[in-house]
Amino acid sequence: MSYDNFIYEKKEAVGIITINRPPANSWSFAAIEEFETMLDVIESDADVRVIIITGAGNKCFSAGMDVADAAKSPGIGDKGNAVWRKVDQFSKPVIAAINGHALGGGLELALSCHFRIMADHPKAKVGLTELNLAIIPGWGGTQRLYRIVGKAAALDMILFSKRIDAKEAYAIGLVNQITPPETLMADALAFAGRLALRPPIAVSCVLKAISAGI
Repeated sequence: MSYDNFIYEKKEAVGIITINRPPANSWSFAAIEEFETMLDVIESDADVRVIIITGAGNKCFSAGMDVADAAKSPGIGDKGNAVWRKVDQFSKPVIAAINGHALGGGLELALSCHFRIMADHPKAKVGLTELNLAIIPGWGGTQRLYRIVGKAAALDMILFSKRIDAKEAYAIGLVNQITPPETLMADALAFAGRLALRPPIAVSCVLKAISAGI
């Protein structure tokens, strides 16, 4: 199946979603709707046990909301929030392979994933920078970031619109692993492969139980 805003491929039990909206892999309302459809299809595919989400190119995982599209799509805030929650509560493990900048809604998507592996590239930064536009993170970032890195670190990042590199992201626990850019996908696939060998029904129950507990 082909998609307008994504590239999808399967490697054994791993489904790989590549956000393909150059130059910044930003999110329009149509892209979010298409992504939601993809998630439904993948969730029903018993052959896929783990998902990797990454961005096309080597500059951006995702720079977040497509601001131009948002002006004509008043429902994009609620829609993004709902679909990112779907990722957070997905019944199969989801890994963000952060290949470049992850800003605003792009980082919020990565925060929704169960695991985050980031390319250790000096120019790649992550951050929730919405306050620079006098708005707040609207796709779950205010909840998920503090849940992952703690209240003080989350407030420091959000209130000052900080952009941090891979090493700092790893140091505060925002990402689980950092890796050279050239081996990012290989390392993500290796990690996904180990997850795929775990008992799938038990894995799904663990994910559901943790979501229910939160």
